[in-house]
Amino acid sequence: MLVFIARRLMMLVSVLLGVVTLVFFLIHMIPGDPVDIMLGENALAADKEAMRRDLGLDQPLHLQYLNYLSGVVRGDLGTSLLSRQPVLTEILSRFPASVELMAGAMFVALSLSVPLGILAAMKPRSLMDALAMLVAFLGAAIPSFWLGPLLILLFAIHLNWLPVNERGGLEHLILPALTLGTALAAILSRMIRSSLLEVLGEDYIRTARAKGLGERRVILKHALRNALIPVITIVGLQIGILLSGAIITEFIFDWPGLGTLLLQSIHTRNYPLVQGCILFIATVYVLVNLLTDIAYGWADPRVRLK
Repeated sequence: MLVFIARRLMMLVSVLLGVVTLVFFLIHMIPGDPVDIMLGENALAADKEAMRRDLGLDQPLHLQYLNYLSGVVRGDLGTSLLSRQPVLTEILSRFPASVELMAGAMFVALSLSVPLGILAAMKPRSLMDALAMLVAFLGAAIPSFWLGPLLILLFAIHLNWLPVNERGGLEHLILPALTLGTALAAILSRMIRSSLLEVLGEDYIRTARAKGLGERRVILKHALRNALIPVITIVGLQIGILLSGAIITEFIFDWPGLGTLLLQSIHTRNYPLVQGCILFIATVYVLVNLLTDIAYGWADPRVRLK
């Protein structure tokens, strides 16, 4: 097991190194000068040169990369070009909002997908199955950049039931969580249906029915527990996807999370903050994958040989 974990850790380090390298060079290829954005295009050339030297942007690109990489190894993601605050401090100040949105979206996804998946599996190829899968397909087909404004128009503008922007109480979380969690619910409901149908054909299910147990008890107590094993894995992997995929949703609802911070830093050519946000999101994503691999290796020894 230790060899298996060590092998996965080596893969994690190589992935993060690739992310750091790719993001660093791509962000420097984006047109625009952060000094012009900070001082304005009409600033004196001497002032621009002084600020460029102060920010370390006058050095060759490969030296900037090596300096940044050495800082990442020490846990220093650099300093924001605009606020002059440590990048890690700004990221950690926005991270709770992203976690809150992710938790709300996961709650919405599970609340919708579990009943839909169970109803579809109880009566396969029936009208109930068709309706449940239709809802799932619609959830997967509707993009968040269309669903979000539609929910705003309906519940915030026409009905005036819910607030539309920024972070506050539970009422502020409902619309963005519903927007982000709908697509995930579509994926999970189909997964629950297929996994539950496979489990319902097992011998121990037929034995439970032969003993006279009711269909509801057979499904909820015996079948669903085993059917949720692959679903739990998908849920774990979706955590990283929700963090990285919430950018559009956060922008639509002006949610102060990592997504809006990343977009703002791209707009202002804030190189250290862009690199820090992407590296932080990638780290969370690969750590979740690592924990999933370890859990699989612990549960199934055959996985450790791969």
